[in-house]
Amino acid sequence: MHQPLGFRDPAHPDYVCLLRKSLYGLKPASRAWYQRFADFVTTIGFRNNICDNSLFVYSHGSHLAYLLLYVDDIILTASSDSLRQFIMTKLSSEFAMKDLGPLSYALGIAVSRTSAGLFLSQRKYATEILEKADISDCKRAPTPVATTSKLSTDSGSPCDNPTLYRCLAGALQYLTFTRPDISYAVQQVCLFMHEPSVEHMAVLHRILRYVRGTIDHGLQLYKSLISSLWSYTDADWGGCRDTRRLTSDYCVFLGDNLVSWSSERQPTASKSNVEAEYHGVANVVFETCWIRNLLLELHCLIPTATLVYCDNVSAVYLFGNPVNHKRTKHIEMNIHFVREKFKRGDVRILHVPSHYQIADIFTKGLPKILFDDFRFSLSVRSLSVRKPLDSTVGVS
Repeated sequence: MHQPLGFRDPAHPDYVCLLRKSLYGLKPASRAWYQRFADFVTTIGFRNNICDNSLFVYSHGSHLAYLLLYVDDIILTASSDSLRQFIMTKLSSEFAMKDLGPLSYALGIAVSRTSAGLFLSQRKYATEILEKADISDCKRAPTPVATTSKLSTDSGSPCDNPTLYRCLAGALQYLTFTRPDISYAVQQVCLFMHEPSVEHMAVLHRILRYVRGTIDHGLQLYKSLISSLWSYTDADWGGCRDTRRLTSDYCVFLGDNLVSWSSERQPTASKSNVEAEYHGVANVVFETCWIRNLLLELHCLIPTATLVYCDNVSAVYLFGNPVNHKRTKHIEMNIHFVREKFKRGDVRILHVPSHYQIADIFTKGLPKILFDDFRFSLSVRSLSVRKPLDSTVGVS
């Protein structure tokens, strides 16, 4: 902190102004703190990551370290214990810090180490949501959303407590960080936060009852090779009853681990189901390009092409056939960059049967048996469930 220009006290040049509110309440505080931290870690050999500004990489010969910053929380990992101690000593000399030991809890996410890898859980956070909704002892639901559930703005009478609805829906969005199985259901209820109805609240309560029944579930990360990047994508054409816009989704796997997923209503409508799937493939290619660039900065090169699985045969043919001009001339130009990636061999678009399309869990309500199968494929399970032996891969 420094005295403002034009208001410096010559008798006390080291004094600073007495703040009437905390630093967290000032708009430029976060930017100033980030710049202060970034300038210092650069002096000890870290380089700011271009793809993610909150990530810093230290690379000197065989020594490698990653530092992830979120406000005043830091996650640090290094290739050797001596390097980690060196970095922590340097940081402690400049900032008031406390070593909390091996990563066990960060940003509301509990991290458990097992023989298989890491298990990420938000059990405590989910319990707080249930207590806030006052349904801690509710009847459990088999799935987060019914197979026939399609909501609209005119579904039933207005909700009695819209503030509680918005509070719970917003809280559930953070829970999807380790619970991708509820992403579609949460996305649906968040579309009506401006004017929720009784029916919308009933769907929200069903999500909470499902969370109550799977309170011990979380995201399992395995020790696996990271030599492959593959994804599933799907689209629900005209699924929104109010705007007829499509809902596109994807899930991306790095090796055996789920690293990215999304369920989102698109801002524009599509003329056909093929066009909807075309947009869905483009969205996942955008994401995988970012992941590949991020891994490149982390010195983890993916040698093979990204595999994208789509269950629409016409959409798969559309990427490799440049003759279909009449059917695609109205599509935005930025979507067509996927064709260039396809021709260069960076991306392979493959067809997958619908009953193997894992991304269906992000676009619609599914029967319990199919939902459980897809949920297991996403590595969402309780801590006690282990990975099948026949799918075990090498450790890196």
